[in-house]
Amino acid sequence: MLTIRNLRKSVGGRTLFENASLQVNYAERVALVGPNGAGKSTLFSLILRKDEPDTGTIERDEWTMVGYLPQESEPVGGESVLDVATGRAGELPALEKRLRELEAAGTVDGAEYLEASAKHDALSNPQTEAKAKKMLRGLGYRETDFERPAREMSGGWIMRAHLARLLVMEPDLLLLDEPTNHLDLLSLLWLQNYLKTYSGALLMISHDREFMDEVVENVYEIAEQKLTAYAGNYSAFLKQREMNYEQQSAAYKNQQKEIAALREFADRFRSVASKASQAMSKLKQIERMELVEKPIPPRKPFRLQIPTPPRGGQRAISLEGIHMAYGNHPVYKGLDLEIERGERTVLVGPNGAGKSTLLKILAGVVAYQKGERKPGHNAKIGYFSQHRSETLDSERTVIEEVLASAAELREDEARGILGSFLFRKDEIYKKTGVLSGGEKSRLNLIKFLVDPPNLLLMDEPTTHLDILTVESLILALEKYEGTLVFISHDVHFIRLLATKVLHVNAGQVVPYSGGYDYYLEKSGLLENERAALTADGSA
Repeated sequence: MLTIRNLRKSVGGRTLFENASLQVNYAERVALVGPNGAGKSTLFSLILRKDEPDTGTIERDEWTMVGYLPQESEPVGGESVLDVATGRAGELPALEKRLRELEAAGTVDGAEYLEASAKHDALSNPQTEAKAKKMLRGLGYRETDFERPAREMSGGWIMRAHLARLLVMEPDLLLLDEPTNHLDLLSLLWLQNYLKTYSGALLMISHDREFMDEVVENVYEIAEQKLTAYAGNYSAFLKQREMNYEQQSAAYKNQQKEIAALREFADRFRSVASKASQAMSKLKQIERMELVEKPIPPRKPFRLQIPTPPRGGQRAISLEGIHMAYGNHPVYKGLDLEIERGERTVLVGPNGAGKSTLLKILAGVVAYQKGERKPGHNAKIGYFSQHRSETLDSERTVIEEVLASAAELREDEARGILGSFLFRKDEIYKKTGVLSGGEKSRLNLIKFLVDPPNLLLMDEPTTHLDILTVESLILALEKYEGTLVFISHDVHFIRLLATKVLHVNAGQVVPYSGGYDYYLEKSGLLENERAALTADGSA
């Protein structure tokens, strides 16, 4: 279906790929992994023929229909959510125009015409609207959202509508660039289950370890300008990569010992007449060797020591009789909640149930109409929101901002932490005012870790982080001695950190005094909701 051979590609003077090869077969599910900037998105551009390789070939079966979900959503006009999901107000008109152009030019037997025609047929099918509604429901949309103008929705919701359109089309090869970034936990689980039985092939870029473990069966790693194939899911890839490194490392050390022994013999006896010929043969033996390349060790998570926060009271915070509404839309009526010191609590539930609102009430950053919020004794509360950047001084550099957050932090320590959270080299001298949203999010996260509160409230903290950085954050939070309340759709992150679950839905908050797996076992709620999402006519 897709074959890449001997690929070479340089961007801005930096070589991303050298003699790289990859193959995706029919119905195969493949993940493309590697650090940020390794060239994953560039490879997608080459496959989509938006860019050309320097050398090498990229071959796609001429009958293959390719669908692509980028990280960022396409601009939308006045079309409805359902118009986006069915392609009626975007892709379908564009396909009709392109087909007319190709027909006028007499090029109706080429790969482009065949693919455009297949996409047009898929979106013109009488069942398209019913399928689109099924996909939209699965991805978390309500019936009342279908006819809403898409431009009223956030970028993440628009991305879901575009993803729904791709699933309606059912491409033979589906390219997904970070498909879980904008999904809540329930819609992520729905997509995960859907892709497990998807009839076409998948090639995805993802930083969601659990998602890849559940969905993919092969992994290609971009490292040292090459593409290396591994059989199995992401966890299997990690084990194989470590084993390969240990084997190559042992082979390299053994060969170096052999070379050292041969050189020692040659140096000792080259001036001894009776041994000179033997000495020369030892040197020639070294020259004939096929040298084992010294392996580069796989990147490891950064181990960040979070300082001990000030000790708070046994009750970290409590809410009593909270009434909260946005206009005429009630979120909570008489909510009572108590968070104990040392708990690590995750908020789960369907999108729009009020998880982020609850976190904001706990943080004291949103007004409620009735009730009382009671922080515990000596409470020092930190609220991390992925949309919050006003805590940054726009005139400070990145490293100045971190050093200002923790008086005891040395500059070399700050550099190490910044590097582990993807701020490298000259990037630490950028003014915070020019940082992207993702960079501001990561910098705020670092500030919390170097000067921690004793009650840490976090809304989707793993967004914009690669897998190793997520692992670094997990290692840090596992040793954190304060109280943690968080929202996440990263199951791996939840599973390793949460000791308590609060299920939030329809204004009700139901506690489960155990981790994520305990919650799944005891509640049955997720299974019921997932079953509802996949039921005929409602998924």
